[in-house]
Amino acid sequence: MIRMEHVSKSFGNLEVLKDISLQVAEGEKLVIIGPSGSGKSTLVRCINFLELPTSGQVYIDGQQLTAKNRTKVVRNSSSMVFQQFNLYPHMTVLQNITLAPTKLHHVPGKQAEEDAFKYLDIVGLREKAHDYPATLSGGQQQRVAIARALATHHKIILFDEPTSALDPETVQEVLDVMIRRSKENITMVVVTHEMGFARMVADRILFIDEGTIVEEGPPDQFFENPKNERTKSFLGKILR
Repeated sequence: MIRMEHVSKSFGNLEVLKDISLQVAEGEKLVIIGPSGSGKSTLVRCINFLELPTSGQVYIDGQQLTAKNRTKVVRNSSSMVFQQFNLYPHMTVLQNITLAPTKLHHVPGKQAEEDAFKYLDIVGLREKAHDYPATLSGGQQQRVAIARALATHHKIILFDEPTSALDPETVQEVLDVMIRRSKENITMVVVTHEMGFARMVADRILFIDEGTIVEEGPPDQFFENPKNERTKSFLGKILR
């Protein structure tokens, strides 16, 4: 479903990603972890060309992304949940969720609203449908953002540290929604610092440091028997 071939990304003289190659199968749940500044967010943003790779190729569902086709391909295949929610403040929750289906995918308004209420039920926020984002807590806003991503019916959802801007009390409510959705045939790529979530949800965990893939593997092997010394050091600090 996702393929990256020899992807590098530089910002001026700073090389953030260095020759990244990976594949993500349809329905796979890939969790990306690593220290701050390691290139995790840049990697996931290169998947949907929010950041254009300096070199290398990205393929979504067999189609190579280019500067010309990226908007069409990405709109038709993937959604993204950001750290800072990125809801439109002047629109209600319902309007935020129905905007993309109606404007980009030409779904009839009534059907888009029915879908929106279905996904608001899933994230437990039907009663907030006509409220504005500013009246919601951070955890509620992020749950709306997840409902918005689900309402597009895309095969791929990318999560860029979806709980990093939340206070500890609301982190779990967002993770619970993601855990429930992980049981569906959705391809998920999740950048996170939540190791419990990674153990529970991931089919595969990828550890990135200084712009390179250091190690990857299934959760049991990754956490219980990491092979790389850098991985062992990182896990030793965060799992204490």
